[in-house]
Amino acid sequence: MIPFPNKKYQIIYADPPWEYGKALKWDGMHGKAYGPEHYYKTMSLSDIQNLIIPADENAWLILWATASKLPEGINTINCWGFKYRTCAIWDKWHLGLGWFFRLQHELLLIGKKGKPLQPLIKPRSIFKETRTVHSKKPDCVREWIDKAFPNLTKIELFARQKTEGWDVWGNEV
Repeated sequence: MIPFPNKKYQIIYADPPWEYGKALKWDGMHGKAYGPEHYYKTMSLSDIQNLIIPADENAWLILWATASKLPEGINTINCWGFKYRTCAIWDKWHLGLGWFFRLQHELLLIGKKGKPLQPLIKPRSIFKETRTVHSKKPDCVREWIDKAFPNLTKIELFARQKTEGWDVWGNEV
C-alpha cells in the first residue's frame, strides 16, 4: 500500500473504491461489463475502514458513497475518527442502473472531527453536473471545497488526478 504523506490535513476528500462483489455483471442488451471491479481495483470494507487517515485534530471529511453503500459510508466516517454531520447529493442528470430505483444521484457525506472552521460558502445540498466516465466525480464539488475552505490543508484520497493546491493519494495518480 502507498504510504500517506507525513502531514495532517484539515480537509479529507475521499471516494473509496467500495467493493460490490467480485463477479462482473454483464449487460446482456449491450454486451458490456459493468460494476466498479471492471474499471478499477476495489478494496474490502475492512481495508477501507482500517486506514489511518492523516486528519488534523480539527478536520472535515467529505466522503462519497452510493445509495447502496450509505451504511458503510457512515460507518467509515466513524471508523476514521469523525462524526457524521450532514450530506448532499450529486444529481448526475442521467439515469443509471439500480436494484430498486433507477438511480441518477450519489451521496456526499460530511463528517466532522474536533472544531474545524466553517465553510465560507454554503451551497445548496444538490450539486448538478452531468456524469462523464465511470466513477469520476463532478469538478464542481472540488471547486466548492476550494472556495469554501481556501486556506485549509487538503488531501484527496483515492485520487485519479493531481489537483493544484491539493495533496493526493491513490494508486491511479
